[in-house]
Amino acid sequence: MEQTIPASLIQTLKKQKYHLISNHSAVKRCKWLYESIVNGRVCYKEKFYGIKSHQCLQMTPSLYSCTQQCLFCWRAQSGDLQVTWDEMKLPPLSQPEEIVNASIKAQEKILSGYKGHPRVNWRKLAEAHQPKNVAISLTGEPTLYPNISELIRTYRQKNFTVFLVTNGTLPDRIAKLSQDPTQLYISLCAPNEQIYNKICRPLMPNAWEHLNNSLELLQSFKCKTALRMTLVKNYNMNNIDEYAKLVKKASPTFIEAKAYMHIGFSNLRLKFTDMPSLAEVKTFAEELAEKTGYNIINESADSRVVLLSTKTQS
Repeated sequence: MEQTIPASLIQTLKKQKYHLISNHSAVKRCKWLYESIVNGRVCYKEKFYGIKSHQCLQMTPSLYSCTQQCLFCWRAQSGDLQVTWDEMKLPPLSQPEEIVNASIKAQEKILSGYKGHPRVNWRKLAEAHQPKNVAISLTGEPTLYPNISELIRTYRQKNFTVFLVTNGTLPDRIAKLSQDPTQLYISLCAPNEQIYNKICRPLMPNAWEHLNNSLELLQSFKCKTALRMTLVKNYNMNNIDEYAKLVKKASPTFIEAKAYMHIGFSNLRLKFTDMPSLAEVKTFAEELAEKTGYNIINESADSRVVLLSTKTQS
């Protein structure tokens, strides 16, 4: 049966400046696109990996759908707006080529609003009209979109680098990726099943087992890989030994230890004081480095994120 999306949810997303494309996808301006073009400040992905903030397109093929209801997530979850829908289903599927082309057009529309800004960097604005990276990470679980391989391939054919972020609950989809992204992330936000169920609130059975299966798959990819740890104070910043075992299982190229940010609909579920400071994130990262043999190689104070790797530099 096809998924029906409540009209009130669609209107709320539009008010929040989501550019809805196709039946189940969206583009949204990242704050770092604005900061780079107007204020000369850049996202940690530029500092860590060389991804130019003003040429990065942030999108999702699964705007309404996810396999988890994480406490720290900024997206609107079923029930948040006094309306409900089945988050495990997608509306009628749109084709990858349609989604990719529409996402580029949406980015163009976003950029059109910068022409009259008095502080705009005109060189960056001109370059921004030719985006070079896509972050498939905006909201929802992208591997719920069954044509995710073709979506990645279509972006790659248009000379994009592709960062794919998944929560790892669909290992079969990860195993069947026929096109590697440039960098594959798995979110690892709990050291054990008990904490995982409390903070990530999976909507499917055996989700912790599925996540562990995905972690084991990570080493099979030729692209760079990363574990993203969203850290919430008093929830998931202990049990370092258990985290270390999971890191060993995945053996990622990078680990991003990042503070939860009190934004979006997460305000309904967590408090402002649940955000850890950069110092607290660094303490967590230092303890994890000691247990895993990874090195702290970079950090970004603005985003409260610390980068670890077995490499000496990113």
